[in-house]
Amino acid sequence: MISAIRPKLELLSQEFIKKIVDESYILLERQGIFVENTQAIELFKEAGMKVDESTHRVFITRQLVEDALSSTPSTFQLFSRNGEKVYTIGNDEVHFDPGSAAVTILDHKTQEQRKAETKDVIDFVRISDLMTNIHLQSTGLISSDVPDIISDSYRLYLALLYSEKPIVTGTFRVEGFKPMKDMLVAVRGSEDALSDKPLAIFDACPSPPLKWSNLTTQSLIDSARAGIPSELISMGMTGATSPVTIAGTLVQHVAENFCGIVICQLANKGAPVVFGGSPSSFDMRKGTTPMGAIETMMIDSAYSQIAKHLGLPSHAYMGLSDAKIIDGQAGLETGIGAVLAALSGINVISGPGMLNFESCQSLEKLVVDNEICGMAYRLIAGITQRDDPIALDLFQNFTAETQFLTMPHTRSWYREEHIFPKVIDRDTYDYWISLGKKSISERASEEVEKLLSDNPPDVVDQAVQEDLHSIMLSDAKNYGLSALPEKGLP
Repeated sequence: MISAIRPKLELLSQEFIKKIVDESYILLERQGIFVENTQAIELFKEAGMKVDESTHRVFITRQLVEDALSSTPSTFQLFSRNGEKVYTIGNDEVHFDPGSAAVTILDHKTQEQRKAETKDVIDFVRISDLMTNIHLQSTGLISSDVPDIISDSYRLYLALLYSEKPIVTGTFRVEGFKPMKDMLVAVRGSEDALSDKPLAIFDACPSPPLKWSNLTTQSLIDSARAGIPSELISMGMTGATSPVTIAGTLVQHVAENFCGIVICQLANKGAPVVFGGSPSSFDMRKGTTPMGAIETMMIDSAYSQIAKHLGLPSHAYMGLSDAKIIDGQAGLETGIGAVLAALSGINVISGPGMLNFESCQSLEKLVVDNEICGMAYRLIAGITQRDDPIALDLFQNFTAETQFLTMPHTRSWYREEHIFPKVIDRDTYDYWISLGKKSISERASEEVEKLLSDNPPDVVDQAVQEDLHSIMLSDAKNYGLSALPEKGLP
């Protein structure tokens, strides 16, 4: 039997990769990088790095970066809430998750974007949990019915209450890490258990060009010491906050990620880190950052190839759209991005459900995107030889009346060879008319309502609920909120 070949996308030659990486080393050593966090500054000093105290600029040697790369795991595992399901992050494993921190939700009934509230976030978590091709949960919506300052811990609180899947999240404030870690520990039972079976990835974003803020640096340090994987989200914009060329942006991207990796390894050698980002092409006509631009996708695919060259897990924001509603643009940008990301073997792909430059989530789009992700998975599974000979035996005694439809061979392999979407339309025109001429958005809306109606919330057990509520309420009271919103809570 001949095994399937996994199709792959590679945009850079090995020579080009080495040149980009070499220039990133030189950039960190000659120009340095701004690091606001005093703990990190001390770690760099202890490692023998030159630090300009007046500007917080750190000059990082190639040797220190290479040492950090050598101690960063090439793979790590995430575990479901109950600790039973395992997801490997690294190699060519591909996992989709909804993007994080959208500030609005698309209301299907009005076709307008509005602020999300607790009930919306819970519905988002529940739908995400039911999407079989979206492996990871994310804190993808910010709830407007709690103070902004606790919105980071609150969205994690809701995700832990209602989802079994591992979570991609992150802090909006230095003080936010403790309650968020405490909630993860409450689910796992102890800090050691959380370190042994990580339940979440924490995103941390440098500020382009070449700067790590106090908040995001502290997140790297705290996560590394707690055994929680960090995901580096470098976000240069071509010609605005990074060089205008794709290759130039890649040099900056790699340098910013290198600094993040070094900080994690200085804080805790062997800490898991994901080489990732959300860079974009910058549209100078509109002043926008189109995530659906082909150049954005090329940057993502290229730096993921660099991550593989370095032996690091990878992440990117792909499989999303800049469209404002679920229309043709939403489909083409999401479909192209999901397929290119899967072909690139990106390990953590954030984006399903997202619209409007990463700022909006849609439950209906999430359902559609789940099917797009299924297509991407089918593509990278490749073409398998099922029989030997491949087909000759099927043509024995072949006549004009031969029907493949009735063959046992067809029944045996049909569901292995094909996937079957639910909301993507494959009906005849007449049957589509008879069903009411519904658009994919309308079919997806019906599916959302059915999923929420037919599937009871997967709520964590009562004792953990109480622990989570206590931690969240304590955090809320620190900022003047005496009670948590009740709408939709167990």
